[in-house]
Amino acid sequence: MHRRQILLGGGALFLAGCSTRWEVGYDSVVDPAVARTWTVSDVIAATPAELSVSNANTFAPNADIVWHGEPFGDRREQVARILGEGVRKGTSGLNGPRRVTVAATVLEFHAVTPASVSRAPGAVHNVRYALQVVDSNSGNPLTEQSVINADLEAYVGASAVTAAIEGNTQRVRIVDHIARVTAGWFGMGPDQRRKFTSIGR
Repeated sequence: MHRRQILLGGGALFLAGCSTRWEVGYDSVVDPAVARTWTVSDVIAATPAELSVSNANTFAPNADIVWHGEPFGDRREQVARILGEGVRKGTSGLNGPRRVTVAATVLEFHAVTPASVSRAPGAVHNVRYALQVVDSNSGNPLTEQSVINADLEAYVGASAVTAAIEGNTQRVRIVDHIARVTAGWFGMGPDQRRKFTSIGR
């Protein structure tokens, strides 16, 4: 038991020493006047095969994709679905005459592990994706591909338990966060860009 306490304490100290800056950020916003002329007819979300995946239940697995918020399965497919749902939700208010398709690509999806939820003093969901809008009929690009950082403070400890009981799971929170960030990029809602400091990988 004494050895286990030392190991757990060492992990917590490691995380405490990894406090760093995180952000919700993107370089440019779609012109709202242009975005209002669009209706999103499809969202194509994908996760590149070259992204590394870890299912290790450690404090900070070294991988591009870390996701424990759903039963074990194809993690690339799961995070692509999360991104697709978030982008669809974030663009649902567009109802203009021009039909467009949004290509969404997962670049990094490093969510919090059960080990961090139960024992870390703090944690961050590190989410990064790319968006590009194309004309649904011609396939011509209407925007350049834009990289979006969508980091989100995670719930740990008692806060995580309370959120799960209320149905505000990691998956729900990340989908909603992606929706808000995407809406901001389209110029449809509050600008979500910000920087913050928190314990994380």
